[in-house]
Amino acid sequence: IGNNSAEIGGGFVNASSTKEELFSLFGELKEEAKAAYDPDGNKEFAEVQTRFNTDKVWAESARFTAGSFAAIGDPAYIFLFSYVPAAMKERMKYGPGHGTDISFVFDNLGARPRSTPAPEDKEVARMMNAYWVNFAKTGDPNGNGLPLWPNYTHQNNKILDIQSDGKPVGKSDPRKARLDVIEKAVSKGDNIQPNGI
Repeated sequence: IGNNSAEIGGGFVNASSTKEELFSLFGELKEEAKAAYDPDGNKEFAEVQTRFNTDKVWAESARFTAGSFAAIGDPAYIFLFSYVPAAMKERMKYGPGHGTDISFVFDNLGARPRSTPAPEDKEVARMMNAYWVNFAKTGDPNGNGLPLWPNYTHQNNKILDIQSDGKPVGKSDPRKARLDVIEKAVSKGDNIQPNGI
């Protein structure tokens, strides 16, 4: 289970129009949210909003689901897809948007009209498809020639990040502080629900 690093921007999840307005939704966790999303105070609002949207709807939900399986002793694997094909970098400034990963998972990059995949795109697709096929066959995405995709637990916080350069790296989830503050705010009932509802 997992998500793309920049699923959707704009007011899809919340109609805030400034960083201050968005962080205020976290109530007493406002400063923690600022520290997690914009520690130096210099990120564009559009980037902060994109990260918030992605974390609230996709990333924390994936982490919760994986953690629930891990808590009963079942293996769970989280991915973060951060690769943007060179041809899309101007359009996807903060990372790949919703659905970008699908053609890579199924290794069918040629299915996109007017698209000629670069060699690095093809390699990312080959690797991702191998992980998914392994998982479908055995329940474990790992296999020969693939970097280790670590098993996730709340304690180890390990994911597979298909990084912006296309390299798959098993590592601690770099979004932990952001996801932790989302989890706390939701459990407290703070107003970070979709569109402030």
